Amino acid sequence: MASRRSRSDSSGLFNPASGGIVVLCGLAAWASLAFAGPARAPWVAVPWALIAIAAVLGIRMCRTWERAVVLRLGRIRGVYGPGLFLIVPFVDQIASIVDGRIRTIPVHTERTLTRDTTPIDVDAVVFWIVHDPMHAVTQLDDYADAVELVALTTLREVVGSMNLASLLEDRRRIDDELRALIAEKIAAWGITVQSVEIRDVTLPANLQDAMSRQAQAERERAARVTLAAAERAVALELAEAAKTYDASPTALQLLQINRIYEMNKDRGTTILLPTSMADSMANLAATSVAMQAAADKSGT
Repeated sequence: MASRRSRSDSSGLFNPASGGIVVLCGLAAWASLAFAGPARAPWVAVPWALIAIAAVLGIRMCRTWERAVVLRLGRIRGVYGPGLFLIVPFVDQIASIVDGRIRTIPVHTERTLTRDTTPIDVDAVVFWIVHDPMHAVTQLDDYADAVELVALTTLREVVGSMNLASLLEDRRRIDDELRALIAEKIAAWGITVQSVEIRDVTLPANLQDAMSRQAQAERERAARVTLAAAERAVALELAEAAKTYDASPTALQLLQINRIYEMNKDRGTTILLPTSMADSMANLAATSVAMQAAADKSGT
């Protein structure tokens, strides 16, 4: 935390503008010494040296995403940036340079109990931004750590108030609820929470096995129900077909002939199939033979 704060305070101490002014002052001092007499040489370089020191101490620069909080004699003077700005050396002080870009904080809770007493691990990410640098710097010692602690506490509260099923099934609503709760707690600090996203929910190994077996049983039950429904539909269709064939024996015979043909069309075999037509022809032939025998016997 201390290294983060010192880096923010010192990022604007030296910049290309003050460096350029120092170089120009050095060139001007060298030229003045070259053209001045020996008696005046030391005094000619003094003004340029003072200008160079004032440029180094008084000119500051912030990048386009940074804002500088400046104190004058210990009191807030204002927020400066982006670009170049002037401060009074030894009177003004840059308290902090705040990064105005969107930041992310990973939040992780271990073995947090849900409302139905299930220990789980939750990973989430908080996206936040500083919209008021003055409040963030003057009201908090370290606003980044404060946001992280608030996010962690709120995540534990939300997880503890929900059942495991709700936590697994409705993450979008939980993300919105987390964002609203965190934003409400840190609104007075000049910080805005853009969004909160739950990345992962880790369950205990034994609970994962139990849920896997439950899901497998549910899928097996659904498969059996689907198979039973299909068999019932097939049975109903077969019953309707049986009624049709019962009312039309010829249709049944045609079905038999078609099935036999489909089974043997690629084998090149010959099948003799007795039919009612063949029976009728056999009866007719027997009658003809009997009539012929009777005629021969009577001599007609």
